[in-house]
Amino acid sequence: MKYTNAKKILPEKLIIEIQQYVQGETIYIPKQKKEYKHWGSLSGGRQWLDRRNAAIRQAFKSNSSIEQLAKDYFLSIETIKKIVYSENKSSERH
Repeated sequence: MKYTNAKKILPEKLIIEIQQYVQGETIYIPKQKKEYKHWGSLSGGRQWLDRRNAAIRQAFKSNSSIEQLAKDYFLSIETIKKIVYSENKSSERH
């Protein structure tokens, strides 16, 4: 997060209005909800995890044991259980 002087970007009328609530302090103005990006959507990390989890689910359906999947993917048994027993939520993120 970078600091920007309000005088450089906001109209003076708006600055005067804001000063009625706060003066001389740093405030954070969040993005509008439509501007938020889901975790990993820019880096590709989310897609990578979705593909990995789909591969784990498929291997489990093809009779791979949870213990073997944990070893193959270097994950805990509990993490593998969460992946194979949960609904595939990747389609809800996009």
